[in-house]
Amino acid sequence: MLRHLLLKLRATGPVTVAEYMREALTNPGEGYYTRRGGIGESGDFVTSPEISQVFGELIGIWYISEWIAAGKPKAFQLVEMGPGRGTLTDDILRVAETSSLSSKENSGQGAQTVHTEVSPKLSEIQAQMLTGGKVQSNPEDKSVYMKGISKTGIPIFWYRDIQDVPLGYSFYLAHEFFDALPIHKFQRTEKGWREVLVDIDPEVPDQLRFVLSPSSTPATQNFIQPEETRNHLEVCPEAGVIIQNLACRIEKGGGAALVADYGHDGTKTDTFRGFRNHKLHDVLSAPGTADLTADVDFSYLRKMTQGRTATLGPIKQREFLKNMGIDLRLQVLLQNSCDTATREQLLHSYDMLMNPKKMGDCFSFFALLPHHRFARPDKKHKPESESPLPPVAGFSELLLK
Repeated sequence: MLRHLLLKLRATGPVTVAEYMREALTNPGEGYYTRRGGIGESGDFVTSPEISQVFGELIGIWYISEWIAAGKPKAFQLVEMGPGRGTLTDDILRVAETSSLSSKENSGQGAQTVHTEVSPKLSEIQAQMLTGGKVQSNPEDKSVYMKGISKTGIPIFWYRDIQDVPLGYSFYLAHEFFDALPIHKFQRTEKGWREVLVDIDPEVPDQLRFVLSPSSTPATQNFIQPEETRNHLEVCPEAGVIIQNLACRIEKGGGAALVADYGHDGTKTDTFRGFRNHKLHDVLSAPGTADLTADVDFSYLRKMTQGRTATLGPIKQREFLKNMGIDLRLQVLLQNSCDTATREQLLHSYDMLMNPKKMGDCFSFFALLPHHRFARPDKKHKPESESPLPPVAGFSELLLK
């Protein structure tokens, strides 16, 4: 990958950080995601679903809650973007199986799960996790490249792009998806905004370095808001396009989207970093061998919905999970566990998810919901007798009756 990039830079000159990330992560031959996978104990990072089944169960309950609030539509899709090993979907489907979401009244009515995944290796792992490997490639359909049936009998389809997924009532899930999308980086200077680029280091010809563009670039002219007050800025236009797409889909077809990721609400500046073997790694060293990531700017995502949907959050992971009832679920599991090792593992997992110094404050939850979710239809008689609209789970304090 480094050799490929050096040849490219010698031929074309410096490239944007976005182009560098895209090459390092998704190059068909040498990209980090296309060649490896990197999730789990033997990979470069561990995600919340890999730590504890409770996490996936609570996400599943969130979708069931919104499904009930929407009047239990019979036909719907669960669409997960960048689904890792499939652990999260597996946990959600297990919860769905024990609820009315997967009852006989809904079987065969169009309930299905959909994945968008660019990594061939990860899609194979997902297929094994969710179907036991019982999948078939689908060469006659260019958008669906693989399909199968889950262990609970739900059809599963794999797409390469969210735009290929059919419209319709859908629940979208993006867990640690947006943080890996390519970003543009900008620095404010005395001469105005300049874009941060990647170039060859002239003093060490086989190494890379950051440089500033000598003048403004198309990105500096298009992606920076006039009211921006920060001196260093990261913008992910690809995330903006995807959020616009999701907002349009929810506005037209109904549903909801839940985003969980590293992030901030328009306050942070330089968050671009790499991970290799569970440790921080120089982003410009050995490209293609480390996961590259940048914090999600939720204020930018909110802006990019363009008012088509309502938004909630961001709210810290520990608050969201507490509101979803993680403490109650933990107590039930502890009471049902017979051996000390299981109890210790449960408590360790809980600490990883909830401790502010671990994942509790690093990750945030953000939701897109249709405007009518918060507005009651006009009724001329007896408004005082109407029951209150159900609150959105996770984003409001859990009250026990």
